[in-house]
Amino acid sequence: MKLKLFAIVLASVSSLAGAAHADTVRVRGTVVDLAGTALTVKARDGKTDTVTLSPGWMISGVAKASAADIKQGDFLGIASVSKADGGSGALEVVIFPAALKGTGEGDRAWDLQPNSRMTNGTVADVTQVSGRTVTLTYGNGQKKQIAIPQSTPIVKFATAKPADLKPGMAVFVSAERGSNGKLVSRRVVVGNHGIAPPM
Repeated sequence: MKLKLFAIVLASVSSLAGAAHADTVRVRGTVVDLAGTALTVKARDGKTDTVTLSPGWMISGVAKASAADIKQGDFLGIASVSKADGGSGALEVVIFPAALKGTGEGDRAWDLQPNSRMTNGTVADVTQVSGRTVTLTYGNGQKKQIAIPQSTPIVKFATAKPADLKPGMAVFVSAERGSNGKLVSRRVVVGNHGIAPPM
């Protein structure tokens, strides 16, 4: 049962917008307070948002990983931007557990920074040229080559519990804004292993 719940939360996080929704809001920042199901977060721009956690809400953490952990056949989620000299450069990399291979597969617009993309796919190839470059495959044979600079944050999912949502802890929340303007979410990713969620 625990594995199933963990799979659900990871699936929710990785597919965060498998189909883009205008009312999806990604909140990135630090915890101000958790009062019952009201999670208050101070965003990176200094704005404070309160997210209502829906019944059965789930939480996961992230732990540090490295480029050396990436191998052929792994399933990754990579946020990237186009490079001036062509190709794409990674902004962050998430390594999925084998049980969640295929989750959120595809390439879509992302909001980590202007003109960024999120690509979830299987590693077809790993090359070593001034850092690592991976070729991800997804969909019906589509491929995307992404360079991973040495400074790129690389993480893997880890366990977490509500008690980890302490003031000052870094979090990533994918929420939906209702017609009343309030934010609601059923999943939270917290940097409870000393690593801020880079998504």
